[in-house]
Amino acid sequence: MSKAEYVYSVLLEEIRSARIPGGTALRAGAVARRLGVSVTPVREALRRLEKDRLISYEAHHGATVVDLGDEALAEYYGLRSVVEGLGARLAAARVTEADLVWLRELHASMLADAEHGRHERLGEQSRRFHLRIVDIGGPAFLGEHARSVRNSFPVPAEASLWLDDTQVRVQLEAHGGILAALEAGDGDAAERIMVDHVRQAGEYRKEH
Repeated sequence: MSKAEYVYSVLLEEIRSARIPGGTALRAGAVARRLGVSVTPVREALRRLEKDRLISYEAHHGATVVDLGDEALAEYYGLRSVVEGLGARLAAARVTEADLVWLRELHASMLADAEHGRHERLGEQSRRFHLRIVDIGGPAFLGEHARSVRNSFPVPAEASLWLDDTQVRVQLEAHGGILAALEAGDGDAAERIMVDHVRQAGEYRKEH
């Protein structure tokens, strides 16, 4: 990994998880000192983040993390539902037994973590579950698009629906339904459950 790639990956994760919130100014020198690199790779990473529309440049202010509102939130979950729903539909026709074993094991791990109250682990596991399904369904384009969409809108750790006991049960039931549809090769059901699942997550975020 190059230094620029390292800086980009760190800042991307910090913005995506809202550890660096919207409206925060990013000074290249300060970032360079914090990450132990020169200013050059930081500037390269910032240009890439600008291309991703995660930061913007303003005269006399430099780079600032984009502060997204309710309309962007609705667009984010709407786009996710389309991309991930299509991924689930296509995956139903392409999924292999090895894929199903991987998904079953991850789902079982999530059920065990939920049972033992390890809710802080569920958000990242859910991300892996969703992206694996999209990768199975659309390995040429959809997987990349799904990651780009997910990286475009910050989700603060404390806003994760996986920290809400009532939501954990609902979300895991949806995962189980998607998995059953994939096992049955039912693309219609896989897409419908995935779309409803993602939209429900969006409604939760809007209310919280």
